[in-house]
Amino acid sequence: MNLLLVYPRNPDTFWSFRHVLKFVSKKAAFPPLGLLTVAAMLPRSWALRLVDLNVSVLTDAQIRHADYVLISGMIVHKQSAREIAIRCARFGKTVVAGGPLFTTGYKDFPEIPHFVVGEAEDVIAQLVRDMRRGVLQPIYRAPGRPDVRHTPVPRWDLIKLGDYVTMPVQFSRGCPFDCEFCDIVVMNGRVPRTKDPEQLVRELEALRLAGWKDMVFIVDDNFIGKRKQAKELLRALIEWRHSVKPTMGFLTEASVNLADYTDLSALMVEAGFRKVFLGIETPSAEGLEECGKTQNRKRDLAESVKTLQRAGLEVMGGFIVGFDSDPEDIFARQFEFIQRTGVVTAMVGLLTALPETALYRRLVGEGRIVAETHGNNTDAVLNFVTRMDRDFMISGYKDLMRRLYAPRNYYRRIHAFLHCFEPRGPARRLSPSDVKAFMKSLWLLGMWQPGRRHYWLLFWSTLVTCPRKLHAAVELSILGYHFRKVASTL
Repeated sequence: MNLLLVYPRNPDTFWSFRHVLKFVSKKAAFPPLGLLTVAAMLPRSWALRLVDLNVSVLTDAQIRHADYVLISGMIVHKQSAREIAIRCARFGKTVVAGGPLFTTGYKDFPEIPHFVVGEAEDVIAQLVRDMRRGVLQPIYRAPGRPDVRHTPVPRWDLIKLGDYVTMPVQFSRGCPFDCEFCDIVVMNGRVPRTKDPEQLVRELEALRLAGWKDMVFIVDDNFIGKRKQAKELLRALIEWRHSVKPTMGFLTEASVNLADYTDLSALMVEAGFRKVFLGIETPSAEGLEECGKTQNRKRDLAESVKTLQRAGLEVMGGFIVGFDSDPEDIFARQFEFIQRTGVVTAMVGLLTALPETALYRRLVGEGRIVAETHGNNTDAVLNFVTRMDRDFMISGYKDLMRRLYAPRNYYRRIHAFLHCFEPRGPARRLSPSDVKAFMKSLWLLGMWQPGRRHYWLLFWSTLVTCPRKLHAAVELSILGYHFRKVASTL
């Protein structure tokens, strides 16, 4: 059996990092972990080819050679996924689609005849049997949540590791919180399920043996959703690091209450974690109350950020404007909070009503949904009727993004972060791509781009006062180039 696995093209978004890929001579930020994991569940005797449209083209010959075509993707991939499906249909190829895009939106794809809705582990055996028989069901839906302890090591051999900036792995699925706007509980439930620590170490060891030496993104919905299991994993990672001396570092996503557990953050840093993305959302207590962000309420959010920075973690933050309770000065409040706390990578998006979320259901009941989401919450498009004047909100959002990523303000945030940040854990070794990125930054950011004065001030002040922070300073300077490009298109 010949299977073709296709991942759609990423649009130019905050997280695509498209504009900085040339600094490190890479083609995409991340490979498609979902397809690589599904590939590992398929019979080893089958011939599999994976085509990621972010690193290579999909040829007619590849489509013709396939017995079946498997497509995965997220909401932001909707247009590209549709184009792939239509193209495959022209060759008479049967398409099976799965992943977040299709789990909540399969009804929007009449050109695709078969779907895996939800997680694949418990339905893949039936799908394989039906493929062999040549008779597929319209929908394969798991009856419950699968035990991720049985999920296999992804098929890293199907991609060229050197095409990507960061490798993704997954330790847990699900989140114990229930924020109104979030679709995690729709996809993966409120009871986190974790792999065994030894299982994840095997995945990382497979990456190491394949030659991977750079960053690894642990793509959990909430890494500390089960703190006991997270600590067990961290201890296993520390032991593995001492044993085989891997050079890779980690980043992940967690809830803000990570700042309450100093022992946990200390273990993360010792294990090699360097960055953590937090859903901070808003400095408005009313906004947090409105969206059910219980873990962020009744705490000093700024101090939580500083606590983690002092512990040795770079805090990346997600922020939202567009809550019904937002006052007209919310844009100024968001700007002040982000600048003051030194959250350099600040993804600010307009509130989006994602399919099947509690927010979506509420707004449908109130007759306020006006369009489906594009999945890109930084594209300055609202899909519901807002309480605040719509034009005022969109204008305020665009201005906020441009202010945040103007060179002067952006470099000020880097200074604020570095002032609080205390590098700990394993020292980061420079890779060839690091050196190449640094040399390119000297030319592009230091000579040609607006903000070059701020670049050199940051460079020399960091080199003189704390050279161990220089890697973070240069990396954040390079990322700012991408973020300014995204903000300029709003």
